[in-house]
Amino acid sequence: MFPDRLRNLAMLILDDAEQARLKICTAESCTGGLLAALFTDIPGSSSVFERGFVTYSNRAKEEMLGIAGDVLADYGAVSEPVARMMAEGALEASRANIAVAITGVAGPGGGTRMKPVGTVHIACARENRAVVHEMIQVGEISRHDIRMAAVETALNLIQVQMR
Repeated sequence: MFPDRLRNLAMLILDDAEQARLKICTAESCTGGLLAALFTDIPGSSSVFERGFVTYSNRAKEEMLGIAGDVLADYGAVSEPVARMMAEGALEASRANIAVAITGVAGPGGGTRMKPVGTVHIACARENRAVVHEMIQVGEISRHDIRMAAVETALNLIQVQMR
């Protein structure tokens, strides 16, 4: 289901997190739980992977992660502020030390001139550190490829927060 490079990267992250005694959680929108599925596909991941939130709707983002409705209205779900708040909200709503959030437009529809298909915001929060953020714009490639690119970027941001 997952390319070897993503599986290997996830295994490395899980090993490093276990050695550092860190717990990881996810908050996913456009990836629909793919990052959580990648982590939990690896035997022994329960020692590190704490939980995952799939917050596909704005209401789920509000109820599960504490994102204020006015922030969603002002910036839209696919935005840097919302990605950052998703990561912070997941960290607060879990027992994890690191939380990563993904929100974007996976297509094939739903894009706009300002937020075209392939636009994804990823943020990673760690206790007592600044949230890191990255926006990717991979273009109108397949929905699957957009989601895999988002998962890969999220894994890379987790590595940044683990240093």
